[in-house]
Amino acid sequence: MSKAGLNLKYLRKLRGWTQEEFAQKLNIKRSLIGAYEEERADPRLEVLEIIAEMFKLSLDELLLKDLSASITTGSYLQKRRMQKITEIAGRNLIHFVPVKAAAGYLTSYADSEFIDELNTFTLPMLAGGHYRAFEIIGDSMLPTPSGSIIVGEKVESLDDTKNGQAYIVVSKNEGIVYKRIQKNNKAKNKITLESDNPNYQPYQINAEDIVELWLAQVVIGKVATQQRWDVNSLANLVNNLQDQVSTLKKKLN
Repeated sequence: MSKAGLNLKYLRKLRGWTQEEFAQKLNIKRSLIGAYEEERADPRLEVLEIIAEMFKLSLDELLLKDLSASITTGSYLQKRRMQKITEIAGRNLIHFVPVKAAAGYLTSYADSEFIDELNTFTLPMLAGGHYRAFEIIGDSMLPTPSGSIIVGEKVESLDDTKNGQAYIVVSKNEGIVYKRIQKNNKAKNKITLESDNPNYQPYQINAEDIVELWLAQVVIGKVATQQRWDVNSLANLVNNLQDQVSTLKKKLN
């Protein structure tokens, strides 16, 4: 029995590709990837040849061997090759939740198939841990600008959080928000969420509504355009300041 479908899914996940991304690399429709992985259809020979070349495998390995088991059952060279693929693909793999996927994430955060379809990336400065990235919109956390990406490390329990630290808080009623947490010892069933922007008032949510917590570790943002001053603008500014000082001196005298 051909192992092609199972191996395609295994190799795709090793590289952190979505079905759409894998389909684009193979120049086929995404629906075909789904059909191959679910073994509803057999991959065409030309597709198998592209995959074999991409992963430096033989057609026999792709069709007949369970590659997911090769690390423990294959030859030494096979083990080293698959370990290397695994290390490269799995090193601090961070799934990215853009704003457009936020609604789906709230209902499917525990669905491995949904998470697998998210785009991924890695950051060399992060070692170990379980990380996820979220795009934030709005000015409530200024000076962190709208559109920034917050990379958070998974926190398993509210008891593990610390007051004043910034978290991505995923809750049933508030959705996905980036805030600082303040816990109230007198009301353990409530927590306060605070913004860095003083124009926004703190508010409370029910602790039982929280489904995920991610401690902010890295902020990724676009490079801001720096305003450049020309000589004439600076000269006018200095002249205006001198005029204002002279006016104030006359009033004081």
